[in-house]
Amino acid sequence: MNDFLNIISILGALGLFIFGMKVMSDGIQKVAGNSLRSGLARMTNTTFGGVMTGFGTTAIIQSSSATTVMIVSFVNAGLLTLKQAIGVIMGANIGTTVTALIIVIFGFKFKISAFALPILAVAVPMILAKKERVKHLGEFLIGFSILFIGLGELKGLVPNELPPNIQEFISDLGQYGFASTLIMVVVGTLVTIIVQSSSAAIAITLTLCQKGFIPFEMAAAIVLGENIGTTITANIAAVVGNTAAKRAARAHLIFNIMGVLWMLILFNPFLKLIDSIVVSLDLGSPFQNVDSIGDGLTAFHMSFNIINTLLLVWFVGLIAKVVTRLVPEKATDEGFKLQHITEGLISTPTAAIDGAKRELELFAQSVSKMATRVSELFQNGKPAEHSKIMAEVAQYESDADQYEEEISNYIVKVSSSDLSQDSSLDIRRILNASTSLERAADELNMVARHIDRMHTQKELSLTEAQRSKLEELFKLVKWALDTAGNNLRSSYDETTIGKARAVEDQINTTIRKMREQNLKDLENRTYDIRSGIIYRDIFNSLETVGDYLLEISENITGEYAEEDSL
Repeated sequence: MNDFLNIISILGALGLFIFGMKVMSDGIQKVAGNSLRSGLARMTNTTFGGVMTGFGTTAIIQSSSATTVMIVSFVNAGLLTLKQAIGVIMGANIGTTVTALIIVIFGFKFKISAFALPILAVAVPMILAKKERVKHLGEFLIGFSILFIGLGELKGLVPNELPPNIQEFISDLGQYGFASTLIMVVVGTLVTIIVQSSSAAIAITLTLCQKGFIPFEMAAAIVLGENIGTTITANIAAVVGNTAAKRAARAHLIFNIMGVLWMLILFNPFLKLIDSIVVSLDLGSPFQNVDSIGDGLTAFHMSFNIINTLLLVWFVGLIAKVVTRLVPEKATDEGFKLQHITEGLISTPTAAIDGAKRELELFAQSVSKMATRVSELFQNGKPAEHSKIMAEVAQYESDADQYEEEISNYIVKVSSSDLSQDSSLDIRRILNASTSLERAADELNMVARHIDRMHTQKELSLTEAQRSKLEELFKLVKWALDTAGNNLRSSYDETTIGKARAVEDQINTTIRKMREQNLKDLENRTYDIRSGIIYRDIFNSLETVGDYLLEISENITGEYAEEDSL
């Protein structure tokens, strides 16, 4: 019974460690805010720039899994190319060694767990502060404390001696030469897959080493397996992503497997090199001194990932070609399908928001294509072609309904997470823009129906002057759509309202003149009153479209017209 409770307690301590890691990572991501996200997306013009970006990001947020999931989401959203993503992934592998170094220094060299409660005493009041950055910094400190409390409990709960049969089993595992190394690589991979954290897996490995249960060479092989296991998180996130996201995740797996393969060939000589380095630093031999294994593993982990990146960074293009062959582009399925937002990325709100923004851009493009087809209804009188365009317009309108529904449902799920103030603001902007686009599509569909009413009644028609004014108006609406689309593509903090209001003013001026002229023409009986009513209905709907498009830019910039703010 006591053994069972001890096992449960060990699992609880491990859970505390993993929970602390998550809270710490989430907190620092919120402190960094949009600058972290935009920096990751922009500072990748060169492969080496991507490597440095990946290293810096992972060193800051203390989670290679969070970084790689973010990278996969950016590829999914089209913000990073596959080659750029591979460079960032390589850097993330180096960045994760910083986490291992912190665990060794604060978890095993110093008794940081003794300071965990005082740190909590400082952090708890911080999370009650009004300032967002102070609050999120408090979350980071709480996560930091919980992590090392969990690690301290883990070290204390693992017994100093194992039962003789288990000790004999572990000893036997080391008697098979190269096969023993392969077994330990598999063990490291499985442990990391189970706990979903390479940092937690390394903490477990270091604890077992400190107790003297596993020797240095077995622990190093386990660390190699942990490098493979850590790729699973991104691959899971990519399952529901698009082809580009799947390729980025596979590239991470291939990169780490290639590194493990060459290291296995040089395994024993490399361990001897690490031993000599650690001994030269007067830290003792990890082969002979249990207390030196942590230093040896840290040196092994860091040097392996740095050398692996320096070797394979020259083969980014080749890795990209390989994963492109492994994950071919699938034929596009019939019907509507979102491309840049997936359920698997909801756990990373900043990444999910970027995907939703990119989906909004596609939504705007769809509405723009719809407007083009509606305008073509004026120019074609053939029944077959008219019917074809009407069917396409109806499909665009149906797609708009699905865009609005699925983006809104998705972003509402994302909003259930604990978000920074910037992320909360982005969510409101996305929801409002999605609604405005859907309403604009409804009005364009209404325009098509007005035209269809005239088309089905042969005695009704538009004059050349009416057609000319409507064509002029459609050009302005298309300009408004392009402006809204450009604003959606730009950084929300850098968008200006000037162009959007300029085109809206031109739309309103044009419609005011059309409305006045229509009344005069109806009084003079220039055309049938029914034609005049349909004409009026068309430009009124287009005026409403313009209003909705202006709303998009106003929501993005937060700059509203005076009458709207009253």
